[in-house]
Amino acid sequence: MAKVEDCPGFETFGEDVRAAREALGLTIKALAKQINIDPRYLSEIELKPTIPSIPVILQLVRVCRLPIECYFNPELVGEDSAQRQRVSQKLKLCPEKYLSIVEATIDGAIKLEE
Repeated sequence: MAKVEDCPGFETFGEDVRAAREALGLTIKALAKQINIDPRYLSEIELKPTIPSIPVILQLVRVCRLPIECYFNPELVGEDSAQRQRVSQKLKLCPEKYLSIVEATIDGAIKLEE
């Protein structure tokens, strides 16, 4: 596996995988089985600052619904704060039936600032 310092944009990949996996209600074992890797390997990806192979990255991005552009083209999203990026990712994971609640909450927050 490559080191994070050699791959700008991948600094939060492991953390993002873990957060997405938990948001999706998947265990390490279940996600590892879904993408056909050893659970220990997935645990290492989540916990250590290393980068898996491209096929594994692509599988994790697909299953966890991660924004691939953050990792391969970080300057496109670099203008957003880390918090804005996290909220954006969580919004992608949010079930459709709850989006009206999220939207109403955002609308309320915007009105408070006016």
